[in-house]
Amino acid sequence: MPKMKTNSAASKRVKITGTGKVKHVGSAMRHNLEHKSARKRRMLSADDVLRGGNALKLKQLLGK
Repeated sequence: MPKMKTNSAASKRVKITGTGKVKHVGSAMRHNLEHKSARKRRMLSADDVLRGGNALKLKQLLGK
């Protein structure tokens, strides 16, 4: 059975840590940053760890 291609869109949005966790960057940090308060930008810039079915699905898309 041939391997699936990895999903390049998923690889741009998530990262697998050294321990195998799936980290993702939140949305709303791509543009219009001058209209957001510094407090909101700080909160949005924090990475988050995905759990459960979402993490398993993204690991499949990345071929891990």
